[in-house]
Amino acid sequence: MIGAPLDLGQGRRGVDMGPSAIRYAELEQHLIEKLGIKVEDAGNVHAPIPESAVVGDDRARFLPQILELCDRVAKLVVDARRVGATPLVLGGDHSIALGTLVGMANAHGPGGVVWIDAHGDLNTPESSPSGNVHGMVLAAALGLGGPEFAREGWTLPAVEAGRISLVGVRSLDAGERELLDRIDARVFTMSEIDRVGIESCMREALAHASGPNFVHVSLDMDVVDPEYAPGVGTPVRGGLSYREAHLAMEIVAESGLADSLDVVEVNPVLDRENATAKLAVELVASALGARIL
Repeated sequence: MIGAPLDLGQGRRGVDMGPSAIRYAELEQHLIEKLGIKVEDAGNVHAPIPESAVVGDDRARFLPQILELCDRVAKLVVDARRVGATPLVLGGDHSIALGTLVGMANAHGPGGVVWIDAHGDLNTPESSPSGNVHGMVLAAALGLGGPEFAREGWTLPAVEAGRISLVGVRSLDAGERELLDRIDARVFTMSEIDRVGIESCMREALAHASGPNFVHVSLDMDVVDPEYAPGVGTPVRGGLSYREAHLAMEIVAESGLADSLDVVEVNPVLDRENATAKLAVELVASALGARIL
């Protein structure tokens, strides 16, 4: 378990407290007592705060500091894989997933990813309307973020273009749509989930991402409808229901494909009684095998 308390990749304060909120919701105890999973908490990587950081290029705000944190995450992920452990990274904003993916690619070579998120996160510094790096992380993992994202010792692309699945998408920018036209990604919008059901979509998403080296599952809590997950920085109405979110994670567990996980964008400042962090704990447990019976 690796904490990445970063909030430089997006525009609303508070998401840096996400790892603490998830721990406070008793993630470790839940995994040990309910599932019998051995958990090693590596603590939090050091993360700068906006007050002590230079914004830099407005097209990709705080990028050098974000890449530095992602490098620390990547090294811990590599260490976990060397001892046969499953890295579980707690965010922080979604830009921390670049560290997880680079770490997995450094350990095994480029792999596949199931990106469970209301957003595509496929912008680049040229296409982003905000300059927020959490909206560029998947493009960066594909090696399409531009030279700004290159870093010595990193394996980029960390993800194969033909092994990306996006689930729960309901907000895309123009540049993201253009990029999706050029890569072999499988996109399951909320409209498709409504038509055919979350089970079918998740099974197809996992099959599309499967293959050699690794499969990573990245869970952004804003994929869940704000009614159930109010504590996120970029809420979008019309997301997964509580039951759909659990079923999606149960199918991840049934598949046995996930080699690494992250859960991101829990913002306790915007939450109600830590409800979003508590749900994050439940969903991680479901992804790791928790069942009613």
